[in-house]
Order: sequence, then structure tokens, then C-alpha cells
Amino acid sequence: MEAASLPAALELAASGGAGLSPEKRGALGASLPLLQRDYRFERVWFWGCIQGVRGAYYITEGLGPDRAAPRSRLYSLNCVEWSLLPPVTEKMVAQAEQLKGRFEGDPSFEYAYPEINAQDAEREFEGGKEHVIKEEARLVATIEQIDRAVGIIPRGAFVKTPLGSVQENRNFEGLSLTEAKKLTSYFHFTEPVNLKNKTLLEKADLDPSTDFLDSLEHDIPQGSWAVQLEKGGTVVVLRSLLWLGLTFYHVPMTKQYGYIYFGTGEKNLDLPFML
Repeated sequence: MEAASLPAALELAASGGAGLSPEKRGALGASLPLLQRDYRFERVWFWGCIQGVRGAYYITEGLGPDRAAPRSRLYSLNCVEWSLLPPVTEKMVAQAEQLKGRFEGDPSFEYAYPEINAQDAEREFEGGKEHVIKEEARLVATIEQIDRAVGIIPRGAFVKTPLGSVQENRNFEGLSLTEAKKLTSYFHFTEPVNLKNKTLLEKADLDPSTDFLDSLEHDIPQGSWAVQLEKGGTVVVLRSLLWLGLTFYHVPMTKQYGYIYFGTGEKNLDLPFML
């Protein structure tokens, strides 16, 4: 969610029970503008918090002119001092998917690889590589997983220019209340997968400037999103049942929307059996 409107946004997304203390809100209000200035980000989003056993990671994302470009991710243990996370790779994501259990809350903590055979272990040992993955790498890989799976935006909030870059739509004035209650009105803000598999006939009714992402209607498993009206029907809230702790909010007919994550960074693998 947008750092500039963080206090109001937290109130709209706080119905799930998670939030920030007044001290943490004050610290973020002072440190995020400095963070944006020092790193020369065009925008800063407060992504959320991953709770570890011994501490919590507070996450922000820095964006440039192209909103779809890879984001810079930073974490803090106290909402004041921020450290830049390394760029995520597919190898890091694959390794993080194999790790189970809670985060420790210590960026330097090292996990042993859960699955490896004796030959690979010996080869890496001879090559001088340690057979471990640091929690810092697991952290950025988990953020990437959550962004890919449940990082969403309303339809029309962003447009794709003829040159291929993605920018905020200045003409976006929010979804109507009727449209805001439909999963088809929300898109995954990541590289599309299902869109590429659609036929030319299916793409004929799509606007290439706004319908360039995958909608939530075909998410697997079916029923992984809970849609609710709150604040007297003035706010539409979507909660992910796959990544428990992810909350998206949108105030219909306004530009107010965003998502935030407060959780342990663990995927709900039991969801198919719960539906």
C-alpha cells in the first residue's frame, strides 16, 4: 500500500485483526520519506510484516517509472533502519519453497538444504560452497512468492503504454460497487500466465491497454479468495486463504486501494482440503 496514505490504509485493512502499534506507525511515517529520498524511488509501498520467532521483518518496496519492472525490496527490524534485500532469483524461490516452519527473525540465520543427495553435497563442498541458505535469501524469495500469487490491483488502475511500460492510470476513479464485488475486476500484478493461453476470439473483447494481466477468477484452488463488504458496505475487502494474512482493500468509486501482508510467511498447504 502507498506509504503516503499508510495511516488511513491501515484502518481500512485492519479488520483482519493485524496492524501496527502507534510507535511503529510513527517510525514508518518518519523513515519512509527519507528512504524514498535516499534511494531515489519514485514511489514507496509498505508491503507488510513477516513475523518470526525472535523478531519481525517490516518490508517496503521501492518502485521506478515502470511499475511492472522488478522492485527494490528492503526490510527493517525496527521500522527505522532499512537494509536492501538482494535481487531474487528462480533458484532462491525454489529453495525457499522447500523450507518449512517459521522464520527465526535473524537475517544471518542459516538453514540447511532440506533435500540433497550425497553427490551434490560433496560437489558443492569441493567447490567451496556452503550447503546452506540464509534467512535473508528466504525472506526475499517468500516476498516474491506472495507477490506473484496474491499481489493484486483493481482492473483499470494501471495501463500498458505502446512502448510496453506499465504506469498508473490517471483516469482511474475506482470500480463501481457492483464490479468491486466480482473477482473478474481484480488482476494479479505480475507476469501473466493464463492470458497467453487465451484464444484470439477470447482476446477480442479485451482492451490491451488495461486487460494485460491475469484476473483472479481462474485462481487455483477455486475459493481461495474471500470477498467481503465492510464499514457499512463502503469498503470491499479481499482476503487470501492461500497466504493467510494477505488483505486487499478498495473503496469503490475512489482511487483508494492496496494490499498488505501480516503473517508468518507460510503458505496454507491445507487449503484444498479445507474447501
